[in-house]
Amino acid sequence: MSQHRWPHLKTTEVENMPQPKNVLWIMCDQLRYDYLGCTGHPTLKTPNIDAMAAKGVRFSNAYVQSPICGPSRMSFYTGRYMRSHGSHWNGWPLRVGEPTLGDHLKKIGVRNVLVGKTHMAPDLEGLKMLGIAPDSIIGVHVAECGFEPYERDDGLHPFSRPGLKYDAYLRERGYAAENPWEEWANSGAAEDGALQNGWLLAHADKAARVREEDSETPYMTRRAMEFISEAEADSRPWCLHLSYIKPHWPYIAPEPYASLYGPKDVKPAIRSLQERQSAHPVFAAYMDMRYSRNMSRDEARERVIPTYMGLIKQIDDQMGVLMDFLEARGLLETTMIVFTSDHGDYLGDHWMGEKDLFHDQSAKIPLIVIDPSAAADATRGTVCDALVEAIDLAPTFIDYFGGTPPDHILEGRSLMPLLRNERPLDWRKVAFSEYDYCMQDVRLKLDQPIEQCRLFMVFDGRWKLVHATGFRPMLYDLVEDPQELTDRGEDASCADVITRLERALFEWALHPKGHITTSNQTIAAYASQQLQIKRGVLIGIWDEAELANIRRKIAENERNANELGNNNGRSP
Repeated sequence: MSQHRWPHLKTTEVENMPQPKNVLWIMCDQLRYDYLGCTGHPTLKTPNIDAMAAKGVRFSNAYVQSPICGPSRMSFYTGRYMRSHGSHWNGWPLRVGEPTLGDHLKKIGVRNVLVGKTHMAPDLEGLKMLGIAPDSIIGVHVAECGFEPYERDDGLHPFSRPGLKYDAYLRERGYAAENPWEEWANSGAAEDGALQNGWLLAHADKAARVREEDSETPYMTRRAMEFISEAEADSRPWCLHLSYIKPHWPYIAPEPYASLYGPKDVKPAIRSLQERQSAHPVFAAYMDMRYSRNMSRDEARERVIPTYMGLIKQIDDQMGVLMDFLEARGLLETTMIVFTSDHGDYLGDHWMGEKDLFHDQSAKIPLIVIDPSAAADATRGTVCDALVEAIDLAPTFIDYFGGTPPDHILEGRSLMPLLRNERPLDWRKVAFSEYDYCMQDVRLKLDQPIEQCRLFMVFDGRWKLVHATGFRPMLYDLVEDPQELTDRGEDASCADVITRLERALFEWALHPKGHITTSNQTIAAYASQQLQIKRGVLIGIWDEAELANIRRKIAENERNANELGNNNGRSP
């Protein structure tokens, strides 16, 4: 367990830096925002991630667009809200033709490479309809969500899966089993040799049978470093998505991480009897889910949370390995580094397990961005409280590589101004997130029609509204009640707040970015340049004199525009 020492860059070194070239986008799965040293955890020490925060900007109000793996990741990978990309649940295919980050980067000559997890499901019906073979070059690009899969591994393999590289690696290292992922990397062993399956929460306090160096997290780190080494022979810039499987369940860690923390390190649960007794119907239904009932027990928390912390500590140590590797190759000066998560984990807070709802334990994520450019020096080591959404990363990467984010497609905003201390005056005033529970038992408990199992979060930095179709809203005041223990949704004194946030939700819902085949520039030019008339479509014109007058004005406008362009291009 090592701590990485970041190099100190002198001003002259910064000025002579090569131009930024690459992006390393690191994502953990189910990592809570408050389980890091730099975000205030009292006993979990993460010096390498803290060092990353000290070299970049830590965003303290970053929210996912859906608090569950698949839909959240599809929003990360498309830069679009769930309502726009349409993938509402794990395993729901992202439709063919939905633009992805990989599509945008490809246009500007950047490789978009994957090591690890995406949760992407290919739209096989759409590919078949278009006559595209899933294993063709185009088919792989579409089926892998625009990624070049150096190694894809979604990390959940209860049944042996042919072709899984990690399984092959484990077998080569002597871990003989039909399913080494489950039997070695995610199971413990009793004294009599019986397997203790890591899927079961009762075994979360056991050590995984696999040696630490052969467990999933260091394996994926090495695979990322192998790609980076190979990419040195390729002149193309790259965006590498290193997507770790942990600390997502199965909650089981190898030694020494299995024994690093214990019940004394478990923070008191954030919950109250009052919130349970007066719970909103949807909230109550989730409290009654099996995983919530179990994770609400102190026994479960005392077994799971120390292991969860150990898995995070292992990730932090791997960040040290990875940063040392980048430093040795001189890549820290040319690589934007992003550290984040796809959502959080309740861990028994609010009487909940898993994720699903919109308390900060679930919907808020850690987000650290290191821009190596000299223009970002003024913000290094700072914390930005602007409302940030996961969909902001796609336009940020395009912007960083020198491209123009297509604003008729992308629904996020580039973070580059925030990284360079240029916060726009029109930065968003509210953040949105969505959830569709139609695939869960909650729908049956509530007897809701499939089409009406929708939840929407609107957060303005203080007030968090949750609109639940068919039910009253939930409302939390994070200034007066930062732990979100009191639902103000039925409080008459909050009626104006509810109305204001519902109006914001209404406006957002009415204006998705649906012009994905036609740019805003094209749309703007059609009217401003009178393209209909220039193309000979003369609708509603009275006579030749009126037509001549219109054409004269068009010519005059074009001359003025050309003169303005020429003047702007002249040196002062």
